[in-house]
Amino acid sequence: MSHPDTHVLAERRGHLGIVTLNRPQALNALSLEMIRAITGQLLAWRDDAQVGAVLLRGANRPGKAPAFCAGGDIRYFHAAALAGEPTLEDFFSEEYALNHLIHTFGKPSFVLMDGITMGGGMGLAQGCSMRIVTEHARLAMPETNIGLFPDVGGGWFLAQAPGHLGEFLGLSGHVLGAADALAVGWADACVASHSVDALVQAVADATAVDGVGALSAVNPFTLDPGPAPLATQAAMIERAFSRADLAAIVAALAVEQGEFAAAQAKALAQRSPLMMAVTLEQIRRARTMTLADDLRMERGLVRHCFHLRPGAASETLEGIRALAVDKDHSPRWNPATVAELRPAMVEAFFASPWPAHAHPLRDLD
Repeated sequence: MSHPDTHVLAERRGHLGIVTLNRPQALNALSLEMIRAITGQLLAWRDDAQVGAVLLRGANRPGKAPAFCAGGDIRYFHAAALAGEPTLEDFFSEEYALNHLIHTFGKPSFVLMDGITMGGGMGLAQGCSMRIVTEHARLAMPETNIGLFPDVGGGWFLAQAPGHLGEFLGLSGHVLGAADALAVGWADACVASHSVDALVQAVADATAVDGVGALSAVNPFTLDPGPAPLATQAAMIERAFSRADLAAIVAALAVEQGEFAAAQAKALAQRSPLMMAVTLEQIRRARTMTLADDLRMERGLVRHCFHLRPGAASETLEGIRALAVDKDHSPRWNPATVAELRPAMVEAFFASPWPAHAHPLRDLD
């Protein structure tokens, strides 16, 4: 079976429900229609006593880099925000509710992160019981690159990373391969990409009506991806990204030795100072939050990204313009430097746009 929107395919194999994101020409980037189709299907399977487990995967194009999901459709964000489209509000409310649904699903859930899994794709993946990568894995939360912040529950799962890796990954958008994904807690198992279809069938064959047997079916397919490259940078990351504020992090990176530290300093110099400061505050607040409270905070943050400074004055719209619309890769950030940041600029993002009883995600628990 499949949804009328063929960008989401749904299939039952025995007691396993399989959702395939089927927009490979866009690296399976999420649209509002896709979010609604995935949500509806997962809710149906959650309440279906004959479904013991669910699995999420992405369709690929032959000869192209594989992807589970590259994130949300940022060109849609840009066009919808400039046009005042009310569906932009629905997109984020419904996406974050879907993220929460996956985290709290109550049945074994799998995700196959074969290739690019970033942003909104990470939001779908990180709530699954068994997060599987392949040798093609490219995992990241790169939102600061477009003047956004790591949303979709990113504050919460970045805050769970060891030490201050969350700050590093959230601010830099650093891309992780399979070994690093396992090491930082973004994946549970690695399998060879050529065995993915056999793995899916094995999970389907092993899944009982109550979900028993599903997770253990992965074990025969797992492999060791080798040493985690990021481990050699752990001490430097901790020294720099544990600092009290963004200015101190940037200053710490500037005096670190080596190519890796220099690359991170260069990356941060290209990001929006304001949205990096918002991201740092988001992750540190999330350390003491439940997932539901983090998603509510992020829902307020993302509204402010598009409305605190209307239209083209938004850092997010400017970032998307530079990266994906005009593609000049020369965003005009405001303020342009970390030195020009003021605490009030950041604090404004954390004032909720709604009273608690009217929050779009008030029902999450």
